[in-house]
Amino acid sequence: MVKHIILWTLKEDYSESEREEIKAGIKEGLEGLKGQIPGLLDIHVITERLESSTADLMLDSSFENQAALKGYSTHPAHVAVANGKVRPYTKTRSCLDFEV
Repeated sequence: MVKHIILWTLKEDYSESEREEIKAGIKEGLEGLKGQIPGLLDIHVITERLESSTADLMLDSSFENQAALKGYSTHPAHVAVANGKVRPYTKTRSCLDFEV
């Protein structure tokens, strides 16, 4: 199994209510991919963070193997969510992929 962890920081241009709406949209979009992409075993977006955090939200996803993760990255449903709900609003992205 492969874990795919992403941390994002949102752009600073948004009010607190806009930030909450953006995070909810990212969560809904990414978690909605479950069952649509071959090899995607589980996917969760964490939007509630402690004040000590340096990121705004986190993706925690699991894949059958590295090939499934690669397929996810180019799958049209994922690309649509990434381009429509994530990339326009995020300033930074950090990724860690590892085998379990």
